[in-house]
Amino acid sequence: LLTNFHLPQSTLLMLACAFGGRERVLAAYRHAVAQKYRFYSYGDCMFLE
Repeated sequence: LLTNFHLPQSTLLMLACAFGGRERVLAAYRHAVAQKYRFYSYGDCMFLE
């Protein structure tokens, strides 16, 4: 799944967690925040396998 970093408590974030696992997705978000990735529709994206 190729997806953006979504808003907290959004259904899109829930979809990403359902596909990639909650802990893996939250770890990706922690990394993204630490590295100053851009979020939401025009930001960076992540690949969940």
